[in-house]
Amino acid sequence: MKSLLEAKSCPIEFVLAINDTLNVINGKWKLPIIGTLLFGNKRFMELERNIAKITPRMLSKELKELELNGIVKRTVYDTTPVTVEYSLTDSGKTIGEVLDKMVEWGLAHRKAVITD
Repeated sequence: MKSLLEAKSCPIEFVLAINDTLNVINGKWKLPIIGTLLFGNKRFMELERNIAKITPRMLSKELKELELNGIVKRTVYDTTPVTVEYSLTDSGKTIGEVLDKMVEWGLAHRKAVITD
């Protein structure tokens, strides 16, 4: 496993690490799903309500991909009717740090663009 310092010393490793990250979070809906789950566990309908304009089919597809990549955990409860809840894995929670930096950058960028 390469460290950040090692990746920064080699442009190829740096770009490969960026690509690895994008392969997991790339797409229109993955970051909104992760962002919503950062505020706590959600059921499918709660996610659908919190993310404007996402279709149930797309939400299902993206959740499956995030689960396969170890970002989201799907928990099925033995209730009637069956209850399914989605949460972030430990790895998924660390993406919150990345999102915080993206929000900081976005706010600063918006302010710079508006004042120019």
